[in-house]
Amino acid sequence: MNPLEEFKRRHNRRAFLSGSTLGLGSIAAGTLLGGGNLLGAAEANGLPAGDASAFATIAPKAKRVIYLFQSGGPSQMDLFDYKPQLAKRFGEEVPLSVYPAERKTTMTSGQTSFPVAPSTFKFQQHGQSGLWLSETLPHLAKVVDEICVIKSMHTEAINHDPAATLFQTGSVIAGRPSMGAWVNYGLGTENANLPAFVAMTSNGSAKAGQPLYDRLWGAGFLPGRFQGVKFRGQGDPILDLYNPAGMTRTQRRRMLDSVEKLNQDRADQFNDPTIATRIAQYELAYRMQMSVPELIDVNDEPQSVLDLYGPQATQVGKYAYNCLLARRLAERGVRFIQLYHRGWDAHNNAPKQVPAQCRDTDQPTAALLSDLKQRGMLDETLVIWGGEFGRTVYCQGKLTDKVYGRDHHPNCFTYWMAGGGIRGGMTYGETDEYSVNVVEKPVHVHDLQATILAQLGIDHEQLTYRYQGRYFRLTDVHGNVIGDIVRS
Repeated sequence: MNPLEEFKRRHNRRAFLSGSTLGLGSIAAGTLLGGGNLLGAAEANGLPAGDASAFATIAPKAKRVIYLFQSGGPSQMDLFDYKPQLAKRFGEEVPLSVYPAERKTTMTSGQTSFPVAPSTFKFQQHGQSGLWLSETLPHLAKVVDEICVIKSMHTEAINHDPAATLFQTGSVIAGRPSMGAWVNYGLGTENANLPAFVAMTSNGSAKAGQPLYDRLWGAGFLPGRFQGVKFRGQGDPILDLYNPAGMTRTQRRRMLDSVEKLNQDRADQFNDPTIATRIAQYELAYRMQMSVPELIDVNDEPQSVLDLYGPQATQVGKYAYNCLLARRLAERGVRFIQLYHRGWDAHNNAPKQVPAQCRDTDQPTAALLSDLKQRGMLDETLVIWGGEFGRTVYCQGKLTDKVYGRDHHPNCFTYWMAGGGIRGGMTYGETDEYSVNVVEKPVHVHDLQATILAQLGIDHEQLTYRYQGRYFRLTDVHGNVIGDIVRS
C-alpha cells in the first residue's frame, strides 16, 4: 500500500462531498458502508482489509503461531547442544582462534582468563529420534519426537534489547512492526470477537529478568489496529473490560454508536487512519467484553488438563497459565499468540538458574504440545521456542566445579519448532566442538522469520508496506525458508 496514492485517492470526490454543504456525501457514504460496519469503516479510510487472501500466496501448512519467547538467552550448552568432550577441558583457556576478543561483551572483555565451563548437567537421548536433551527437561523429553531442534541459529546482536527487537521485528532498531503485527496485517483475524494477535508475559521464579517493552508486540509504522493486545498478568487481563456498576450492555452499545458517529464524521473530514483505528478498537473492546471473561476462566478445564500443565496452571500471570491460555486462544481462532518468559539471563550461577527456569517452563511447554496434539490442533499450529541469543562456553566470573556463569553469545544457539508442517524428531545444523560457532547449515533470524511466514502461506518477500519512500518487510532485504525442516 502506497500512502501517497491512498491519500490522493481519498482526497477526491468523496472528500469533496464530505466537506460540502451539510455533509450529505458523508451521510450517503455511511449508509453504503453499512453504518456500524467496522470493516467497511476501515476500508473507507484506506486501510487494507487484512483478509486471508491479501498476502497468502502459497499453500499454508499452519493456521496460527504460538511463539514461546524465552527472554534472557537460554544456555544452549546446558539444554540442547551436548558437548561431552568438553568435560576433559574443564578450566582450560578457550583459544582466541575459536573465540576472538572482539565478540565478547563489556561484561567479560576485561577478564584475564576465559576458562572452559562444561555443562554440569547430564544429557540423554530420548524418543525414537534419539535427540539429546539435558536432564533439566524431563517433560519435553516425553514429546521430543514432535520437535525440530535447530542448533545453528545465529544473530548479530549481542545485547538483550536489540537482540530481542531483532527477533520480534526483524531489525535491531526500534520502531518496526512486530512479527505478530505483520501476520495480522497480512492475514487478518478468524474471530471478530477476539484480537488476531495477543501477547502475554511471565517472570521466572528465580530472577525477574530483562524489561519487555510494548513495542515488541507493537504495530510500528503499520496502522495501529494491527498491534498486539497485551493480556496483563494480574487482576483483569484487560483494563476496563467490565462495564461500571449501573451501566447495562444496551447503554454501552448506545454510547459506542454515538461515539462512532462522531469519530466517523471526523474521519470523513480529515481522512486520518488513526481515527479509523480508534473506531476499530472501540468495537473490538465491546465484543471482547463478552468473549474474554469466558476465555480467561480456566476453571472449566477438566482436572486432567490442569494436572497436565502443572500446579501453576490456574495462577494468573504464571507461565503455565499463559500456556494453557494460549491453547484456549488458539481454539478460538487467534492467529498469533506470543508468550514472553523472563529470567534466562544466567550470568552468575547457571547450575542454579537454568534448572529453576526449567522448573517454571518445561512441564507447561510439553503440556502445550501434548494438549494441542490430542485435540488434533498441533498439525495446524506452529509452536516456536527460543530466546534472543545463547550463552558462552567460557565462564563469566570465577569457575568452580559447582558454579559457573555464562555471558551473552550470539554466534550460535538453539531454537526448536513443532507442529504446523515442521518435521518433528530431527536436529538441524551443527556447532563446533566448543559450541561457539556454526559449522553446518547456519540459520539467521530472518531465515527463521521467513520460514514462519511460509508455514502460514505468506511469501516473506511479498509481505511489504511502503513507508517513508521505501517498501519494508519483516525480513528486511534477505532471509530464506529453511526447506529441509518442512514436511512436504
